[in-house]
Amino acid sequence: MQPGYGSDEQPIAHDSKSWQAVTNMQSLDIQSFSYEERQGLLSTLTSAFADCGGWVIDRKALSPSTIEFRIEIQLRSILDLYASIVSSGLELTRSSHLSLADLCTCRRNLAIAADLGRVVGIRLEISFLEDLTLHSLLMTGSSSA
Repeated sequence: MQPGYGSDEQPIAHDSKSWQAVTNMQSLDIQSFSYEERQGLLSTLTSAFADCGGWVIDRKALSPSTIEFRIEIQLRSILDLYASIVSSGLELTRSSHLSLADLCTCRRNLAIAADLGRVVGIRLEISFLEDLTLHSLLMTGSSSA
C-alpha cells in the first residue's frame, strides 16, 4: 500500500475543494482584483502563465471591468503559478489564497510522481478597480454641493 492511498488503492478522500479539482478535474475558481493598468497586467499574466507551463484555454471579458481566464496547468507547477499570480500584482480573495495553498499542499504530499502530471483547470476572474483616493472622493463630493 502506498502512502496517501487506502487499502483498495484508491486515493484517500480529502475535504478541500482544491483536492476535488485535482482528482475530478473540476475547475478551481479564483477571484482576484487589481488597481493596476489593465493592458500591462494582462500581458504580464499571459507571459507568467506560459513561463510556468500553463495553457490559456480561454480569455473573455465578463463586463467592462472584469476579465476571465481559463487556464490548465500540471499540478507539479501550481506553486509557480501561485507565485506568478501574486508577483504580478493581483490581489486574491482569502478563499482564493486558501484554495491555491491547498493545491500546493496536495502537490507536496502526493506519493506518486504521475499524480503531479495531472492537469488542473483554473478559472481566474480579475476585477479591475479604480484607485479612489480620499482626495478624489472629497473632490467629487464638493462638486455636487
